[in-house]
Amino acid sequence: MLFRMFCYLLVLFLTPFSSANNVTQFKKAFSAQVKKQLKQYSIPGGAYVIVQNKNIIAMENFGHTDKAKSHHIDNNTVFRLASVSKTFAATITTMLAQDQQLNLSDPITKYVPHFSLATDGAAQKIQLKHLLSHSSGLMPNAYDNLLHENWAMEKIIGRFDRITPICQPAMCYGYQNIAYGLLQPAIEASQGKSYAALLQDRVFTPLNMTDASVGIDVYKEQENTAKPHILRKRIKTGKIDSEGRDIKKYIWRTVKVESDFYKVPTAAGVNASITDLAKWLIANLGYKPEVLSPSLLTELTIPRIRTKKDLRRRFWRDHLTDAHYGYGWRIYQFNGHPIIYHSGWVAGFRADIGYSPELDIGFAIVINAESNAISKISSQFWLQASNLFDKQLDAKVKS
Repeated sequence: MLFRMFCYLLVLFLTPFSSANNVTQFKKAFSAQVKKQLKQYSIPGGAYVIVQNKNIIAMENFGHTDKAKSHHIDNNTVFRLASVSKTFAATITTMLAQDQQLNLSDPITKYVPHFSLATDGAAQKIQLKHLLSHSSGLMPNAYDNLLHENWAMEKIIGRFDRITPICQPAMCYGYQNIAYGLLQPAIEASQGKSYAALLQDRVFTPLNMTDASVGIDVYKEQENTAKPHILRKRIKTGKIDSEGRDIKKYIWRTVKVESDFYKVPTAAGVNASITDLAKWLIANLGYKPEVLSPSLLTELTIPRIRTKKDLRRRFWRDHLTDAHYGYGWRIYQFNGHPIIYHSGWVAGFRADIGYSPELDIGFAIVINAESNAISKISSQFWLQASNLFDKQLDAKVKS
């Protein structure tokens, strides 16, 4: 056992993800899988990237920005990242805390004094760190529906005084968007500048993420943007696939970009291209320490609160043995390996991103349609990548 562990550590430090030949075969097979999945679900357009240490080893684009096929998706086509935006907000907040420009133990009421809950004193117990880890004690997705109904944020916050917490802070997990949006006033108060400007200064510009931005106005001003698509209907084709299931035809409808979740930019307001996400992955793998320090990356990825529901995720559940939330990132034990991961979903868009410091690889995919095919593709990537690594490890140990 000790010998195997020694060999395992040796492979981690001395051996890349896999040999060049194996990587080539892996990329070719995976590319074919992605094309098949996107075609099966008639996804209008998408893009993915695979990084290994500080290199992009695969980047592919598929389809068009809209159903009219007016523009091909390319490496710089901008997509909405939805909840993948939380990885950026958590990074900025934690960065400011490490710079001693704010304190993660500050109560949110310090920055949003009118925020209150039905239980006396409960609001004052919720600290910035609880918002970062979705451990505020609030019911999951509190008042997200009001964003769709075009309520202003001030009015929505005023409704929280009707909510009774379901647990004490740090005692249970409850995923939030509006509450995550409350990080914005804390971030801006510490710097005296807008969240968008701060993200540009501290992350986008230093990492050369030239297509990245925050907010709906910037998105509308850009020309090379993916347009959102919502499923209109499924049609049975009368054909059966290799697993005996009905083959369906998916009909998508191009819709307008909605402003709803843009109202909470720290939760879901970032726009970026697949090229930007490649740079974000490389930085989070530790190859831009002048921007994202090792101590910062460690702080972000400490498991803070257990997320048992994730263990039942379709396509992932057979491979997950543990799941937590850190600060802006999910921490999975997948097929015996830790994966730092997040997904995003807003009207007409899906996004997935993840990386493994242990395997020294990262993967991101974006599509301009609301399809769970993206979850299947991501889980397939991590299963195949981890299996390839394990086979290499076994070969090294035996030799």
